[in-house]
Amino acid sequence: MTDYIIRASAANSQIRAFAATTRDMAEESRKLHQTSPVATAALGRLLTAGAMMGIMMKGEDDLLTLQIKGDGPIQGLTVTADSKGRVKGYANHPEVMLPASEKGKLDVGGAVGNGILRVIMDMGMKEPYIGQTKLVSGEIAEDLTYYYAASEQVPSAVALGVLMNGDNTVRRAGGFIIQLMPFAEEETIEKLEAKISEIDSITALLDKDMTPEMILEHILGELDLEITDKIPTGYHCNCNKDRVEKAVISIGRKDIQEMIDDNETIEVNCQFCDKHYNFTVEEMKEIIKKASK
Repeated sequence: MTDYIIRASAANSQIRAFAATTRDMAEESRKLHQTSPVATAALGRLLTAGAMMGIMMKGEDDLLTLQIKGDGPIQGLTVTADSKGRVKGYANHPEVMLPASEKGKLDVGGAVGNGILRVIMDMGMKEPYIGQTKLVSGEIAEDLTYYYAASEQVPSAVALGVLMNGDNTVRRAGGFIIQLMPFAEEETIEKLEAKISEIDSITALLDKDMTPEMILEHILGELDLEITDKIPTGYHCNCNKDRVEKAVISIGRKDIQEMIDDNETIEVNCQFCDKHYNFTVEEMKEIIKKASK
């Protein structure tokens, strides 16, 4: 497998950890959405986070959605992931171009701006769980670290990175999420904090050809790291014409009738994979019958 996620524990289960390599996923999304370098980095980071957070869910049909809404030029990002490592997403304005940040890096924070992060978990209950926090930097990893602390009361270290080639293709992508369990001892917390403070950046580790296993060994090796699972991950859109038809039905009878009155075939595009679905006037008439039921 190329892209994959490692699930692990350390310090006698006082720590749980996830690490991922997602270069192919980030490159696939870049090609699909024709993203600019800064949008590629922003979406690649959120896809990586979504993939790791998705496999934390237990149910076969559980779904996770991460939404970022900001006042920066990219305006927003949406990522959806399932519990099997499959993930998809899009940027509201994939064409955004910005100069590099003061550190000479892609200015994801500037592209996202100030706003909110929303985490929606649909786990088959009557209502989905929705957690919402403010964006603290727009850099995404810091925003998720804050979300875990503020909304779920789980002390976490989140690192996400996307490194680009000179031709604007993706060279490296990946990240980690490391979390302390409620019964973590002070000594364990201090050791973990010290080790994480030594890390320059996740992209520096990825650019040394470090695998997810090597990254977790680097951080947690002295805390009795135990790797428990290896899960393939990748960009996957499950759209089809039936699903798109349900979305068309949801817009309401009045709007569908107006489309029929125009007497033209309509085209509906999937935001996640840019596939095009055409509906003829006759198909629209069938849809309006279903909408009336």
